Amino acid sequence: MKIYKLPDDLSNSALIFDMDCTLYTHDEYAQTQTDLPINRLAQIKGKTFEQMNDEVAQYRKNWAESHNGQAISLSNTFLAFGISIEENIRWRDEYYRPEDYLEKDKQLRCVLEVLASRFTLAVVTNNTVSVAVRTLSVLGVDDLLQKIVGLDTVKVSKPEKIHFLKAAELCGCDIERCISVGDRYDIDIALPLEMGMGGILVDNVEDVYKLPDLFAGSNAN
Repeated sequence: MKIYKLPDDLSNSALIFDMDCTLYTHDEYAQTQTDLPINRLAQIKGKTFEQMNDEVAQYRKNWAESHNGQAISLSNTFLAFGISIEENIRWRDEYYRPEDYLEKDKQLRCVLEVLASRFTLAVVTNNTVSVAVRTLSVLGVDDLLQKIVGLDTVKVSKPEKIHFLKAAELCGCDIERCISVGDRYDIDIALPLEMGMGGILVDNVEDVYKLPDLFAGSNAN
C-alpha cells in the first residue's frame, strides 16, 4: 500500500474504490477479463488469439512509451482497433462471469462495514454496472457499495474526470473530500490526485483489509 494523499479533514468524506483487483484478488479471473475480449477481437479481425494478443500488447507498449510510461486501459486500447465503447460494454456484460471465480469474502465485508460507519463508499470501475453489481453480490458486499459509476454510466473509460466527479456527486461530497483507492496508479490514482482528491494505491485486497487501521484515530466522524 502507498498513501499518496489524504484530506486534512476526513469528516464527511468518501472512499471511492476501484473494483477489479482491488476489492478482490483472483489472477485467473483478472486474466480472463483481458483474454476473452481479445479473443473476440481476434475473431472479428480474422486472426489467431496469439496474433491479436501480441498486437494489443504492442499497441499498449507503444502508447506507454509515447506517454511517459503511463498505462492505457483495455477499453481505450480497443478504440484504436475499431471497437466502440458501446460494443465493449456489450462484450463485458456477455463474457464476464464473476460468479464462476469469486466467492463471499467475510473479511472484506467486515472491513467495509467499519469504513461505511465513517465514510460514504462508492465504486468506480471500467466494467459495467451490471458486472459490478454481480461481482459485489458474489463477494457479499453489494448492500454496502450501491453507489456505482461504470463504463456504461459515463460511456468513457478511466481515467477521465467525469468518473470521479460523478462518484463525488453520488456520495454528496466535495471532490477534495474524496479518496480514490485502486491497484493501478495511472488509471486509479494519478488523475484523482490532479483533481485534488486523496489517493491510496493498493497491491491487492489484503491492503484493503488494512484500511480501518489506517484511519483509526483519524478525525473522520
